[in-house]
Amino acid sequence: MEIRIIRSLAKKTKNPHINQKDFAVQGKNRSAFLLDKQSRFCNMVALFLHALEEHIAVRESLESPAMIQRNGQSTRSKEKILQDDGKRIDLSVIIPVHNERANLDQLFNELTSVLQPTGERYEIIWINDGSSDGSEEMLNSFANEDRRVKVIHFRRNFGQTAAIMAGIDHSSGDILVTMDGDNQNDPVDIRRLIEKLQEGYDVVSGWRRDRKDGRLLRVLPSRAANWIISKISGTELHDYGCTLKVYRRDVLRGVKLYGEMHRFIPIYARWQGARVVEMVVNHHERQSGKSHYNIFRTPKIILDLLLIKFMDRYSGNPIHLFGGFGLLNFIMGFLSFGLMIYYKLWGGKSFIETPLPILTVFFLLIGVISIFIGFIAEILMRTYYESQKKRPYSIKQTTR
Repeated sequence: MEIRIIRSLAKKTKNPHINQKDFAVQGKNRSAFLLDKQSRFCNMVALFLHALEEHIAVRESLESPAMIQRNGQSTRSKEKILQDDGKRIDLSVIIPVHNERANLDQLFNELTSVLQPTGERYEIIWINDGSSDGSEEMLNSFANEDRRVKVIHFRRNFGQTAAIMAGIDHSSGDILVTMDGDNQNDPVDIRRLIEKLQEGYDVVSGWRRDRKDGRLLRVLPSRAANWIISKISGTELHDYGCTLKVYRRDVLRGVKLYGEMHRFIPIYARWQGARVVEMVVNHHERQSGKSHYNIFRTPKIILDLLLIKFMDRYSGNPIHLFGGFGLLNFIMGFLSFGLMIYYKLWGGKSFIETPLPILTVFFLLIGVISIFIGFIAEILMRTYYESQKKRPYSIKQTTR
């Protein structure tokens, strides 16, 4: 393009150099010569500016959205329905997927048949969690067919919790629905769960009471884990592992999920004052593919729950936990020291005949270390809250 401009300038100003003969005035006035030279210079500047204007116009046309192609389609054609008229999305359905290609087509058709007749503005967010079975191509075809579909592709497999977190971050709906991509959850239940939510609840959790999975390796360990989780958390639910849940967006504001914590969102919401209810949902047998869950996940889930319990109760004042444990060790150390002196003076036992001196030192050291850990935890938590401008409280509404 720049070469074209130079050529056009060269054509229009074929001889920009001043002939040496012009310097010999030869009967003309020198002032007339200077005026002629000035006019030539102005003409050249005008020609250059005109050519530059044409060049800019051509480049802007080449860089317009209509000319940019991405994945075979223009970016303008990929705009989603939520951007069409500025209206808010009513419902966002979030579905994590990992190697579920054989189940996707049926699930998408059933979802569309359930959501379309309602007249609500909705979006379906698929999160491809590092699939390697062709799920990526099929999900892209869904997005090409329906502008209400959004697909997020992970670079590798990060797990279901990370996939759900990505779906929440990229969603726009006032109501969020999470469900599995294995076609075992029934899309028909979505309407029932939303109707229950509109009765004044903030979270409606699905309960697979008639679960169609292996009883020995899946159902019984799940029941045991659900009972333990309910006792530790104080939230009475029968099925924390059911992905089919409905949330109000407000209760998920500021929620960050790690590990296997997606199943604990109802617990976190209840601790923040949300109203949580459970509802029986349908559960189908898996038709294709294989499950990604096994019994070895149960210990990880319990450890994640203990972490959440700690974050809920002691995130604002960790010194109460570590300092309390330190004080308990101080008390044990002083008791051990008292027994040690008693046996030395009145029991006829020397220090080396009992383990009490070692226990005394042990308890005192653990106490000091625990208290200092509490100090460090206090500093870290205050840095965490203040650096992110987070508040140690949650406001439901303000009335004036």
